[in-house]
Amino acid sequence: MTVSSSDVISIENLVKKFGDFFAVDDISFAVGRGEIFGFLGSNGSGKSTTIRMLCGILTPTSGKGRVMGCDIFTESEKIKQSIGYMSQKFSLYKELSALENIRFYLGAYNIARGLWKERTEWVLELARLGEVKHRPAADLPPGWRQRLALACALIHKPGLVFLDEPTSGVDPLTRRHFWNFINTLAETGVTVFVTTHYMEEAMNCGRIAMINAGRIVALGAPEELIHRTFPDNPEAGLNDVFIQMMGRKGS
Repeated sequence: MTVSSSDVISIENLVKKFGDFFAVDDISFAVGRGEIFGFLGSNGSGKSTTIRMLCGILTPTSGKGRVMGCDIFTESEKIKQSIGYMSQKFSLYKELSALENIRFYLGAYNIARGLWKERTEWVLELARLGEVKHRPAADLPPGWRQRLALACALIHKPGLVFLDEPTSGVDPLTRRHFWNFINTLAETGVTVFVTTHYMEEAMNCGRIAMINAGRIVALGAPEELIHRTFPDNPEAGLNDVFIQMMGRKGS
């Protein structure tokens, strides 16, 4: 695999074993700056294990890789400070207001006090949270809570943000607005690494990787993967590709 200087993620022959079990088995891929990269897989496919390694939470068994220029084996703490992460489950403080949650994360990321006002105003405008900033997070509708979670993940202005099923549990209109936000974010040069079970959402990604049984079974632009997998079926979609690939072990 050729690694570009513009890649914010580059991994080669990455392996993670638990005993004799290969949770991730010799995978390689790279993600460029400003790219929206989808990472798809069924439960138990190795998707979560891969993300935990990329986020500096889990040390790989073997292989090599860099995230934001940091080695995934030796610089995990640097990785954690240079990325944003939005969990599938709402993980903020529900009893605190949106503004108080943002201030908590300003402190957690060691943002200089002199920047707090500027960063708060910036992220409130970015996520369009101004009108609800004093409401407790518990009282916000699901779509607003997701926007708050993303705002907190972006407060330290990371160049790379991981979004783990960011629109799970929200209505289709809110999903559309959220993806408009993700596209705007990528246009500013932020790399977005996203997981989703909605294939129509995955079509918004520049490229996607599908993982099954710990191996990468498909990698490329969504339309390219559809045509490559079903060259004679103009009615096929990404959902058809996903179903077929989840029954196949990669090479």
